[in-house]
Amino acid sequence: MLRQHPLVERYVPIGTIVLALIAIWYIAAVLMNLSLVRGGFEREEAPYTTSELIAGTMSAERPLLPAPHQVIAVFVDSVFGYAPTAPRSLVYHSMVTLSATLLGFFLGALLGIGLALMIVHSRVLEKSLLPWIICSQMVPILALAPIFIVVLGAIGLQGLLPKSIISAYLCFFPITIGMVKGFTAPDPMQLDLMRTWSATSRQVLSKLRWPSAVPYLFASLKVAITISLIGAIVAELPTGAEAGIGARLLAGSYYGQTIQIWAALLASAILASGLIGLVGVTERMVGSQMGARP
Repeated sequence: MLRQHPLVERYVPIGTIVLALIAIWYIAAVLMNLSLVRGGFEREEAPYTTSELIAGTMSAERPLLPAPHQVIAVFVDSVFGYAPTAPRSLVYHSMVTLSATLLGFFLGALLGIGLALMIVHSRVLEKSLLPWIICSQMVPILALAPIFIVVLGAIGLQGLLPKSIISAYLCFFPITIGMVKGFTAPDPMQLDLMRTWSATSRQVLSKLRWPSAVPYLFASLKVAITISLIGAIVAELPTGAEAGIGARLLAGSYYGQTIQIWAALLASAILASGLIGLVGVTERMVGSQMGARP
């Protein structure tokens, strides 16, 4: 039996699923926009054919569900049709959201790793702190975001930092849980061997716990970076921000510009994919330094 090329084995299934989703998207756009377009023809008392009706669902100005080519056209125009610093540029809005995302991700990573270290080294903190960390994620962020914004604004914190704090609040949780699992991953016999060598807690951490936790760390970071992006977008909603992907979503919602909303969602998806890819590249670099096989 002939073996397929590795690239074919990897990308053909993905491409097939993408094409199937695009086909479903087009069918859904026709079905959802059909009554809208038919109503337009009937109000104008203009005769129409089935082909004209379907064509109308593909080019409606304010469709209920825009077709993929409409979203891509608006996305390309928003990215390349304006200067990157122009208020109507998606690049500009993406950079605003990205800055809050990265700062929140950095703060959340520090908090998550710090909490994991405390939990692993203290039985009391494991029993008392870990349940509260889990409970902190039970309240929807949409309910907490306005409270955070108001409280932080009252003490003089505005602009980038409140959005970053909300992102950090969301993304610290998977990092904490993942690092607790990673720090406790070493076999008990390995820990006993370190004790027989009179290793200090710091040496056990640097020589055994940290190397064991690296795979868990990057798995958690991939989840956390996307959650941090979601937190930055959500944080822009209650503030009535004038810049950022959240601001574009709000503007599109206010004025019924559904295609603009979908273009902003496409920008956030591309941004999330790029951030995950960046974490993946860092993971491979760290793995190669630690002697992992490519």
